Amino acid sequence: MSPVKVLDDIYWVGAVDWNIRNFHGFSYSTHRGTTYNAYLISDDKIALVDTVYGPFGGEMIKRISEIVAPEKIDYIVANHVETDHSGAISEVLKLSPKAKVVGTARCKQGLFKHYFGDWDFQVVKTGDEIDLGRRSLRFIEAPMLHWPDSMFTYIEDDALLLPNDAFGQHLATSKRFDDEVDENIVMGEAAKYYANILWPLSSLLLKKIDEIQRQKLKINMIAPSHGIIWRSNPMKIVEAYLRWAKGEAENRVLIVYDTMWGSTEKMARAILEGIMSMGIEAGIYRIPYSDRGDIIADLLEAKGILIGSSTINNDIIPTVAPILEDLKGLKPIGKVATAFGSYGWAGGAVKTIEETLKQAGMEITLPGLTVNWVPNQKEIQKCVEFGKQFVKKMMTL
Repeated sequence: MSPVKVLDDIYWVGAVDWNIRNFHGFSYSTHRGTTYNAYLISDDKIALVDTVYGPFGGEMIKRISEIVAPEKIDYIVANHVETDHSGAISEVLKLSPKAKVVGTARCKQGLFKHYFGDWDFQVVKTGDEIDLGRRSLRFIEAPMLHWPDSMFTYIEDDALLLPNDAFGQHLATSKRFDDEVDENIVMGEAAKYYANILWPLSSLLLKKIDEIQRQKLKINMIAPSHGIIWRSNPMKIVEAYLRWAKGEAENRVLIVYDTMWGSTEKMARAILEGIMSMGIEAGIYRIPYSDRGDIIADLLEAKGILIGSSTINNDIIPTVAPILEDLKGLKPIGKVATAFGSYGWAGGAVKTIEETLKQAGMEITLPGLTVNWVPNQKEIQKCVEFGKQFVKKMMTL
């Protein structure tokens, strides 16, 4: 793949990773692969904004070389330390001996600790600019979006925002722009990206977007470091981020469970029947057969979640633990929840689920429902009513 022109004298020189199927240590599935986006700005001075994951460094350098000799690069802007964006920086610097690395103070600390390089480094903060000639780069610190070192790069002349991990998606495609790819796929992957990575940072995102809006920065294009570039309607993804960060969701319910001998599954199906009878859309996932990353993505725009587990050793089935840990870490905003499950000798699973849901910041609308051994017809009907009651409570909030 050749470099792709983004704007006059601005090029995508990144890499497409068609094969990656998980991110961040297997917790985030990437069924459609990803891209590592890097951008070359050719001006009186040459700037490279971000690099790529190390194994793809050769590809990036080849694309850069089609535009300019790498030794002519004056600046390498590091918006973020994480190795999927910085992994090739050492390789580029070997070919660009005069290049100065640019980033936040925390970025400098992080890069030096990752790569132990003795580099010429320029620390920048919000409002600082670098003049390239016809264009200038302005920097906006964005700590904890999603690492402490993160920042955005803005090119006022083009109203182009380069926000690194914000507004991205894990999506491998031969196309580079949003108007070249199926909108439903792009927005679905953007939602999954937000839910699995940025959800716990929602309050910070709201503040950062508000800060940018108060500065009245014109934005005609957003070029993130994963996925496609937003050029046809960049505010579409900004508006989606605002909605997700505020916890706005549809009256939709997810049921997530695992079962030992089928009793908890019978409960789940009956609860689903009760929810659907109220005219509410619902989805049901049995784990571990369902993908956790997909469940988290589905929850982003659903208001309610019920989690069920059989009891073993006075606790949850071990397969349920990972999704509960995900929820505790991500702290989904504005969700209502409850628990259910069957038990034999003694209970315990429902209590564990309820405690974890509270730790995740969710509102428990109903006390958890338990059934001893196999649910009889009366208990099945109780599960149906439980689903109805959950919807009624959810609709009042």
